Amino acid sequence: MAREFQRGHKARISDLTTGTDLYVGVQISAPGLTFDISCFGLDADERLSDDRYFVFFNQPKSPEESIQLLGAQAGDTESFRVTLDKIPPQIQKLSFTATIDGAGQMSQISPGYVRIVAGGEEVARYAFNGSEFSTERAVMLGDFYLKDVWRFAAVGQGFDGGLDALLRNFGGEVADEETPAAPQQAQQPQAGAAPGFAPPAQATAPPAFGAPAAAAPAPAPAPAPAPAAQGFAPPQGATPPPPAPAPAPSVHAQPTIVAPMTPPGGTPPPPAPAPAPYGQPGQQAPYGQTPAPTAPPPPGYGQPPAPQAPVPPPGYGGQPTPPPGYGQPTPPPGYGQQAPYGQVPGQQAPYGAPQGAPQGAPQGAAPQGPGVAAALQQFKETPTGQRWTQQNKKLVRVDLGIGGHPVLARQGSMVLYQGKVDFSYKGAGFAGRVVGNATGQEMQLMRCTGQGQVFLAENSTMLHPIELQGDGICVSAENVLAFDESLQYEVRRIEGHGIPGGALFTMQFTGTGTIVVKTHGTPVVLPVTPTTFADCNAVVAWSAASQVVVSSQVRMRRNAYPGDTGESVNLQFRGAPGNFIVVQPYEI
Repeated sequence: MAREFQRGHKARISDLTTGTDLYVGVQISAPGLTFDISCFGLDADERLSDDRYFVFFNQPKSPEESIQLLGAQAGDTESFRVTLDKIPPQIQKLSFTATIDGAGQMSQISPGYVRIVAGGEEVARYAFNGSEFSTERAVMLGDFYLKDVWRFAAVGQGFDGGLDALLRNFGGEVADEETPAAPQQAQQPQAGAAPGFAPPAQATAPPAFGAPAAAAPAPAPAPAPAPAAQGFAPPQGATPPPPAPAPAPSVHAQPTIVAPMTPPGGTPPPPAPAPAPYGQPGQQAPYGQTPAPTAPPPPGYGQPPAPQAPVPPPGYGGQPTPPPGYGQPTPPPGYGQQAPYGQVPGQQAPYGAPQGAPQGAPQGAAPQGPGVAAALQQFKETPTGQRWTQQNKKLVRVDLGIGGHPVLARQGSMVLYQGKVDFSYKGAGFAGRVVGNATGQEMQLMRCTGQGQVFLAENSTMLHPIELQGDGICVSAENVLAFDESLQYEVRRIEGHGIPGGALFTMQFTGTGTIVVKTHGTPVVLPVTPTTFADCNAVVAWSAASQVVVSSQVRMRRNAYPGDTGESVNLQFRGAPGNFIVVQPYEI
């Protein structure tokens, strides 16, 4: 009986079967979509250091034939033959992926699976469906990886880019599209008995490692002597695959555009003289005579500044003195003045409110003055009419009357509430406590229900409400303050080598709702690139579509002496453009 895997589950291959000659079948489909299913042979750094181990439709096998592309058979969209004892030692991981050829997204796919067959019997199956993905165009389905012994992991990790972006993510290079060559004669099955790795054409016993063939009512007629399509080469007369899209240019390679500068005196040059009326020639100076300037040049261009007339005293001539700034816009806050509390720098005050008055202050109230009310005016509550409102950098308010569902918050994080609010204990259950204690991702939560507003804070840490709209984010349980109960969350394992326990853990939140993340200090948000590394004690959160790998730099000789760098374990992030990480200036 096949063992059913869930996303994130792992097992030794030896626990599934004693054989090393395996059949890997992938079934994935969607209305109107076509898929490219490939296998990446990666080194110890999870990089495609040798392009010959990228097995796909244009390269159907590795040099020693330890990885072979078999094509569609036995109900599978694509299939592979993997001979573990033939894989060279520099290949430490096999990643099986599926990408959409053309437009579309992974949320459109029908229920599919990845299965392993050994000795004619299915020993493992990982099932997936489109509800697990959103706008991704590629998915990393499963991995064979070498960790003292070969193991299998059900990954199910979405990837925003296509096949070329996935290839670059693994360190490969996307070559220009060439004219496809004719199918190789070496891939043509010989007449007579079918080769050992192909599914049988007749109703005969399946091969020792192959997938069990479906029972047929009658044997199929023998095929024509023309070479059959193997799934990895285009048939004769078929339209060649479209060329790979050119990679987007790097923003760092774009030229810098310099804005025009004003003259040294600060006054822009005068406008050109108005043209002469239609039908009349323009006035020109006589020959040999310098034309008279139409306007005096600005100060600093070959002449001293023109003397200015004395300013008349206030009220001279019976005219009232205009107020400061009359006739010109008020400069934004930041140019010699500070924006009032609650107002965005550079944003003008609401219509009818005096400039410089705090937001929410009554008409005519002075921004400063004697008395307690005037001194505390800047700390007044900020009403917004939204469910989640950030009162300041370290205090957040949630309105339970908006949205209609409870809020889960860290126990003891309530500092103030208004209205009728009930607080109850939110237990994790026996299994949840066991998982939390084992992984360090246990959260002591309380449920907030009722009609009212609850103010949340903890240890003066900075708070950041993040709204999820069907996407996901990974956050350590230590950095979660509160979230909507409508969100789904689970413990996610980060595989690593050379660290205690062999792995790290985090919490993954998905769905629709808001999560409040807390940090020590102002964090920085960086885009994910193939060379993005972060300290595992300083990283706060990252996008759920990012691939995370533990990078260990432990050296016995280096750690045996004083002067160790203290940067032995880092997290390496990989992903398509649009993924991000959040790092705080503090190590827990």
